[in-house]
Formats: sequence, C-alpha cells, structure tokens
Amino acid sequence: MTASTQEAKLATPDFSEGIQYFGETLPGFEAYGKTPVVAENSVAISDQADPAAVFQTLLAADALRYLTLQITATKASGHPGGFASVAEAYAALVMLGYKNIITEVGHHAPGFYSAMFLDRSLEDMGIATVQQLRDHYREKHGLLGHLSGYIPGILAPAGPLGQGQHFAMAAARLHPDKLFPFTVGDGGLGEPYVMSSMAHFHTAYPGVTNFLPVLVWNGFSQEHHSMVSTKTNPEMLEYWRGNGFEEVVLVDAKDFDDKNQPGDYADSTAFSLEKRLEFTKAVLAAANQAAQSALNGKLTAFIVKQLKGAGVHALGAKSHNLYAKDTLESPQIVEALKSRALAPAAWKLVRTNFERAGGGPASRVAVTESILSLPDLGKLPLEEYPVGGDPKVATTAMGRLVAKVGESDHTFLVTNADGNEASGIANINQALKIIHPTADPLYNQNPAGQVYEPLSEDACAGLAAGSALMGSRTLWCSYESFAVNGLPIWQTVTQAMAELRRPTPSTVTLFTAGALEQGRNGWTHQRPEIEAYFAAMMRNGNVFPLFPPDANSIQVAYEWASTTKNKGIVITASKSPLPIRTTFEQTRKAIEAGAITLQEVSGSKTVVFAVVGDMVLMPVFEAAAYLEAQEVGVRIVSVVNPRRLYRPSDVAWDSCAEPDGNFLDDSGFEELFGGDALIGVTAGASGMLEPIMLRSTAKRDTFAWKRGETTASPAELMALNGLTADNLTKRALELVG
Repeated sequence: MTASTQEAKLATPDFSEGIQYFGETLPGFEAYGKTPVVAENSVAISDQADPAAVFQTLLAADALRYLTLQITATKASGHPGGFASVAEAYAALVMLGYKNIITEVGHHAPGFYSAMFLDRSLEDMGIATVQQLRDHYREKHGLLGHLSGYIPGILAPAGPLGQGQHFAMAAARLHPDKLFPFTVGDGGLGEPYVMSSMAHFHTAYPGVTNFLPVLVWNGFSQEHHSMVSTKTNPEMLEYWRGNGFEEVVLVDAKDFDDKNQPGDYADSTAFSLEKRLEFTKAVLAAANQAAQSALNGKLTAFIVKQLKGAGVHALGAKSHNLYAKDTLESPQIVEALKSRALAPAAWKLVRTNFERAGGGPASRVAVTESILSLPDLGKLPLEEYPVGGDPKVATTAMGRLVAKVGESDHTFLVTNADGNEASGIANINQALKIIHPTADPLYNQNPAGQVYEPLSEDACAGLAAGSALMGSRTLWCSYESFAVNGLPIWQTVTQAMAELRRPTPSTVTLFTAGALEQGRNGWTHQRPEIEAYFAAMMRNGNVFPLFPPDANSIQVAYEWASTTKNKGIVITASKSPLPIRTTFEQTRKAIEAGAITLQEVSGSKTVVFAVVGDMVLMPVFEAAAYLEAQEVGVRIVSVVNPRRLYRPSDVAWDSCAEPDGNFLDDSGFEELFGGDALIGVTAGASGMLEPIMLRSTAKRDTFAWKRGETTASPAELMALNGLTADNLTKRALELVG
C-alpha cells in the first residue's frame, strides 16, 4: 500500500470500509464537488444543467459501477455488465429525486443493491459498510442473486424477463402522483409481453402515464448480440412510437465519442472527461424531459444507448456474467476497479446526494415501504343454498361477492382474458364493467370500469399479481387450460410475498372451465395439468389451492381468501350447475382442516374416497352406491384445502413473512382418511393428492387425469381417463379383498 493510499484510507468515511481501491480527485472537484447539489431538506437537484449537478451525477455513475463490479467480483458471481451501461441514467433519476425505480431485468440486481447501499436503505438489514455489502451479496438472508421482496427499498422482484413493466404499471395506477421508472434491457425487449402489455394498459388507462420504461439499449443480450442491435436510431424511435409512445427521448453515447470507438455502440467511460460530462449532462436533461413528460400525461419512453459493460471488466455480452476466474485478484477486474475508483471525498459526496434525494433512503420513501390504505369491506353478502336443493353455478355465486368487493373498494381490479361471461361470472362484468374506451351497455363496457380484459394471460396475471404486491386487492380469472401462460409472474409475486417485509393482500385467482366441461373443444382446452404446478408450489408455504365442491363452498373460500395476507390463493371451480353438498359451517371447517366428509356409510370394511374437485364427485357418489349395496362401508371426503393436509415438516411455512402453520394433526387425519382402503380421485394432476398419500398407511390407489380428447359429455371424458363408477368400485373391492 502506497503512502497516498494509506492517507486516503485514513480520510475515508466509515461506510467505505471494504472498498478495494481509492482514486485520485477528479479535475473539477474543487469547483463542482465541494457542496452536495442535493441540498439539505431538499429532494432533488435544483437545475439539471448546473455544471456541479452534472459533475456529481457523473461521480454517482462511477460509484455505482465500482460497487457493482466489486461486490460481484467478491463472489466471482453475478451480472455487472447490463447495469453498467445504464449507470448514468439511474444516477440521473436519483439526482432528480425519483426513488420508486423498478427493473424488468433481474441481472441488474447488483446495481440496484449498490444504489440501495449508497442511499443507506440496506442499513435496515444490517449492511452499513462496503465490506458488509460484499459479505452479504449472494448469501442466505442477504442480497439474493436477483431482486426479491426481502431487500429494503426494492419495490418489486425481478427474475424472468418481461415482467417489470407490470409492477411499474400497477404502481402507477395506484399512485398517480409519483413516477415509476423501470429499466428494460434490449435483450428482454424480445419478450412478446413487454410492448403488448403496455399498449393494452395505455388503452385501458390513457390517463395513467406515470410509468417510464428506460430502455437499456446496449447491443447485447446475455450471450450474444441483442435482436434489436441492428436497428438505427430512427428505427428504434419509430418502433416505440408505433407502439403508442407519444414521447420518446433517446441519448446515444456514440454522439459524444472522441475516441473513435468501432461499432454503433460506445463506452462513455472511455471518453475524455470533457465528453463524459457532456454525455452525463445530456442524460440528465433527457431523464428530466422524460420524467416530466410521463408525469404530465404523455406515454413516454427514455432510451439510453451505450455499449454493454461500459466501465467494468469487459465489453459486450462478455461483460454480462462473472465466472470463477473473475476474482478481485484477476487483472481485468483490478484494472476496471482502479479506473472507476473514487477519492474518499467523492464517496462522501455521492452518498450524501443519494441519501437526500427523493426525501430519504428508498427504504423510507418508496411506495412499497408502507401499507396501502384500503377501505374496509365489511361483511360480504354470502347466500347459503340448502343442501340437496337445486343445483347452482359456483362461479356465479362467487361473482356476486366479487362485485360487492369492487363496489366497496374502487382500487379493486378483476383481470380476465375476455372470458368472464363464458365462465359463469357475467355478474362481475355487469356490476363492475369492462374497462374499454368504447362505452357500450350491451357488452358492459365503460372507460371507468374495474374489469381489465387484455387477450393475454401474462397481462392479466401481471397486473393482478403486481397490484397485489403493491398493496391492493385483485382477482385474476382464467380458464384453467390457459392460465399457465400467466403463471411465471404469479409465481414470482407469490414467492416475493413469502419474504415480503410488510403485509399485503393475497394474490387471488379463480380458474374455471375445467377439462371436464370442455369436451367438444378437445384437448386444446383440457389442460388440468396446471394443478401439478400448484401442487408443487404448496410446499413453498404460502400457496393455497382451493377446490370448493359447490356454490356454498366457493363463497366461503373467497370470503377467506379476501381476508388473508401474503398468500397465493387459487380457487378452481366449475361453471356448470352442480349439486349443493356442503353448508357454510362445513366449508369453514374444511378451510382450516383441509377437507370435509360429505357422506359416510358404515359396512364390514371401509373405503375412503379422497376427492379433489367438484364435477368428479359424480362418479364417486355413484360408486359409493354400488359399494353400499355390497355392504362395503364408504366415506367420501372432499379435499378443499390440500395444503392443510401436509405435515408441517413438508412445507416451508415457518420461513414465510406471514407464516401460516395450520396443519391437520394425525388424529384429525385419521378421522377423515382412516379406513381399510383409500382411493384418491381427481380430474386434475395426481400431485394434488400427494399430502394424503404421504400420510396414509392404508392400501391405496389414485385415479387421476391422463390426457384430453374430443368428447360429447363430461362422463365420456371421465371414462377416457378411467374415472368411472365401475372402475372405482372394482378397485375398491380389490383393495378391501
């Protein structure tokens, strides 16, 4: 260590412990770096053209790059290159006072963590120094490899591409006075959902423009050139305008290049200091222009064109990921860190600006750091139908309650891919109206409606789940067959809710038009395998698939779901009129115990049918009648809430932010499922029966969905899958001898 480095270390603030290298003071610091440009008790710079503001924004960008590279190199793991190419834009947005920043790019995580460190948000999780930042990166209970709900100041998780815009749009709808910028990579721009979801949202909510996509146009995706890398600037501008963006602001680093870099993409950190400042000034001005445009009613995009990896260890796709060789001792890492290193006084200045900007650390001022105030729903108007009375459509019974929620809570949103009427829930549309620019009472359309109907399950799931994450009540409705197209973001949100640091309404779904109701449509509409997805997710600890057997049960299921926090609740029900088999009291017990006995007949031996679903109960009751005639005892148990039937050790419930540790004990399980033989029956995936099969010690078997086909009736389709009374009876007799 040189004498000058030793002196620098002695002059450093406490938070900088762990910084590997300190640099020399940049020329101009005496003139432009003495006083923070974000004044005390202020929220932003006062003039984006002020040379001091430009100079200090440049310092902030270099600080972000330095920390991003150092923390990733500490673990020789992570993704520094993408965020490095947008560091000036992120710094500019912060200096302009915007702290509600989201990303569509999970690989930007180390950059976002660096920003949260600089504004002191991470102190809420015990990270107060750079050394602690390094130690906790990519470690358990630390800074996850991709953004999550666990990190202070981070508004939303980021994993699969094509999701971040949903969080930004959801937040913008709920907080019309705030700006929600979100970074989107030019690699992720290839996802089909990004542009289409924003276009539909803008059609539905033309007045909600306070979300701002910030395109990181750096020419590369994860391992190769991005698919939009060959576009010219006019073509890229036209692309966004053609997708409905009224204002598109583009800053191209190449316009400031004084080093004659090859190719269409330039690394601004290689420019002379004069040109670096010119580029930073242009980014500040563009960020301010875009922000003001978005806040003032124009659908706006902000594009920063700069070579991927600007200022870190490599350029292009090679900068995307660190490998085992990329340690803090590697020459390319050492060289990059030294070139970005700041003087101690510069570190102090950057941290002061970041802490003051926006009114304080993001962990204090971001909208997700407080609970969104919602109106009290009161008591929902449940209507109990007599057991054994006329068959009722369960979805319609639930729809009446959904309408009441929407009438009580005007932030409440229902999303559906144009199928509410076909799902027996036209009453939702009638009460809450489909959001559409064309008012038409025949189709229940109104610009001020509460039913969001894009023809995209991703957009349905995205806005519903994203809004729940942001604190509001929602319901995503879908055909069971097609919901899989929206599940990636729904899973992202439920996983984030499991670790979220605040309570928020559960993300609730209603999946209808099950396979047995779709005979004439054939296998394209018969995909109950989706239930295997939820069966696996039950072990997460906060995912609760519910299978109400009738119109009474579904009302109680939705009543319970609407009171819960931080859960993912999936209600699956038929849209056909079915018998009423339960009372409200029985379903309330079933929600807590997991299941309820629908019928019990004594006999010389006892066969237990554990049934998941509603329509599939019909052949089971028929089989029970045959068995009773042969003096075999039968107990039919409706499995309403299978998550409760696991053993506590099977489920990661105790690590959830809002833990739910209610499981049926062994005596309760034996009371429901104990017998001489057990047959699990479902018209969906057999995995949903796993909790029961794990615990039962009886002779047992499973009848489940196999595959779809075109049929004339549910009975014929069940027969194709072996779900007949004859088969059930035969197997029951074999099991009991």
